[in-house]
Amino acid sequence: MTADRRPMALSKAEIHLWLSGDRVDSDKAARCRSLLSVDEKQREARFVFERDRARHLLTRTLVRAVLSRYEAVDPADWVFSTTAYGRPEIAGSMARGRDLCFNVSHTAGLIVLGVTRGRALGIDVEYLQPLADLWGIAEHAFTPAEVAELAGLPAELRLERFFQHWTLKESYIKARGMGVSIPLQGFGVQLAQDGLAKLDIAPQLSDQSSRWQLWQTSPAPGYVLAICAERVQQQSPTIVARRLVVFDREEIIPLQFDRVSP
Repeated sequence: MTADRRPMALSKAEIHLWLSGDRVDSDKAARCRSLLSVDEKQREARFVFERDRARHLLTRTLVRAVLSRYEAVDPADWVFSTTAYGRPEIAGSMARGRDLCFNVSHTAGLIVLGVTRGRALGIDVEYLQPLADLWGIAEHAFTPAEVAELAGLPAELRLERFFQHWTLKESYIKARGMGVSIPLQGFGVQLAQDGLAKLDIAPQLSDQSSRWQLWQTSPAPGYVLAICAERVQQQSPTIVARRLVVFDREEIIPLQFDRVSP
């Protein structure tokens, strides 16, 4: 993927998702590394395990290569900064004149990058792995209503429901861009049987649920993906998903959303 292609169209009525694996062979790793900044290379070297180094390498490469699909910038030339809350974004000097917004999430075996224009965006993807302290995490991170809903389910359904709540809550936090400064028990998500997901935000968070739209899907067996996007137009944005093999190929993939905002 290079920046000499014709820029890909991305209107304010669209959100594009890019899905990638998190494994890379040595030849591709070298090509990926050639695109990274000095700081990104240093962070890669600090990871102890090879799988974590590979995931970091591919995540940063994915961000750079995909952003260059929308702007005539070489992937190696993007400059990023970090907000006071730790959120990466296009650095001010490069962001001027561009309204690209992105957010990235990764879990075991999968990286997901969301790109849009002119709206805040949060993405979270999780692999459904067993949790030794599911209830301890839920009681710390969920509202009483969310905990009660979880407790009312049959045992075999609780793990998936936990991650449905978790990813939706994480996507909202990431869309706000304020990290752990937002108390997890200060907002919750109602998951109705008809597939609706309703965001409830406590008044002290100085936000309105009507400002945000939610989606949730399973992009692959055993995974849960949530999207939270700011409403900027009356029309709900179209979401287009692509699977990408870096330096190789890409293809549009169908996504069926299990839950959406009313």
